[in-house]
Amino acid sequence: MSKKPLEHYVNPAPFDPLSVTKLTPQQERYYTASQWQIMWWKFRKHKLAVYSGIILGCMYLVALFAEIVAPYNLHNREIDFIYAPPQAVHFFHEDEFIGPFVYGYDYTLNMENLKREYTSNPSQVNELQFFCRSNQDYAFWGLISGDFHIVCPPENGTFFVWGTDRLGRDIFSRIIYGSRISLTIGLIGVFISFVLGTLLGGMAGYFGGLIDTFVLRAIEILKSFPTLPLFMTLSALLPVTWSPLGVFFGISIILGLLDWPGLARAVRSKLLSLREEDFTTAAQLMGASHARVIGRHLLPSFSSHLIASATLAVPMMILGETSLSFLGLGLRAPITSWGVLLNEAQNISAVVLYPWLLLPVQPVILVVLCYNFLGDGLRDAADPYK
Repeated sequence: MSKKPLEHYVNPAPFDPLSVTKLTPQQERYYTASQWQIMWWKFRKHKLAVYSGIILGCMYLVALFAEIVAPYNLHNREIDFIYAPPQAVHFFHEDEFIGPFVYGYDYTLNMENLKREYTSNPSQVNELQFFCRSNQDYAFWGLISGDFHIVCPPENGTFFVWGTDRLGRDIFSRIIYGSRISLTIGLIGVFISFVLGTLLGGMAGYFGGLIDTFVLRAIEILKSFPTLPLFMTLSALLPVTWSPLGVFFGISIILGLLDWPGLARAVRSKLLSLREEDFTTAAQLMGASHARVIGRHLLPSFSSHLIASATLAVPMMILGETSLSFLGLGLRAPITSWGVLLNEAQNISAVVLYPWLLLPVQPVILVVLCYNFLGDGLRDAADPYK
């Protein structure tokens, strides 16, 4: 059998660089981008998550500058306008453009049901003032005195956009002040839950053995208790002599300590499978410590689940605080939160006569929905398989 010449096996044609397919600028930009840039590009495609993030950012910004945004101070009382209904904002009076204004009130007491009845008085046109100074002085974060507001009540008039409560306090202003507590307590609780869940779940899944058994038994014990009665019991154990700030941190810690088992169980199950992967073995053979293997190699492998769990846990914390405060076992006056404001809606008779007392439930629903949509968008953006 004759041998074939070498040219039969070797391609003598020289390499032609023009035959290589060139990348488009968009492809080159994608392949040279970092992981965080790719996540951001994927997140921007989720329009509902983007809008939810913007709404949440605005709400936290309002909570940060609550004294400036709220037209009235937190404890300001208008004793002549108890249970006053919401005032509608108008722009035209008798077909003449005036600008933002509200009509004044005429007050009568219904002797049949003892209901305070307010009617609009078109002869009282109260124009609103913007970016102004008013007699509603405040201490910004309790440190800096000021009187500047974005919108001020009309001089010798009122501006109750969401009505008043039984003491004549503006509900809209109190909701703005309450957002500072309700939005913050969720972040503190999630931070505690996230640290405990990733730490204990990571140790249980990575090391196994007695550590895994101990963590699993602790999770099963906590999960065996009914959630709401356990919340109520632990909240009732807080001393009544504690300051409002101490009660706030106490409730935050309780919410965080009771929410970590779900995340810990998910982290444990994921690490049980990832610790057998080749990249884990390679990191161990290169001398990486256990903490580095878990923190730099294993946990980032399912960051999408961690992000989704964190964003979904925040509204659960807010709902937990709202439920406890509504039942009178969470935060208490003089602290103001959305749950404390809803506590006044327990009187069914008052709600029937003055339904605007239920308005503090609106920001709770909005925040929960926005966090859910934001969590979906972040999960899809961080998922490497999408």
